[in-house]
Amino acid sequence: MPPKYIKNAGKIWTGQEEIKLAQFASQNKPTRVIGLLLGRPVNGVRAKAQELGVSLKPTNQSPYDRRLS
Repeated sequence: MPPKYIKNAGKIWTGQEEIKLAQFASQNKPTRVIGLLLGRPVNGVRAKAQELGVSLKPTNQSPYDRRLS
């Protein structure tokens, strides 16, 4: 049985899925988790994010894992 996360591979993205992708990205969810939540392969998530101009880079992590005191 194939993995669940590719159930929508190759299917056209709905407007609701695009909105969810943007929301998950703004919540700093990892790309792999977004793929699992949307039932899409990671490369599909990356391609759609690039098409929509949505950044998948984390915004709340400091470089080198520094601790602020």
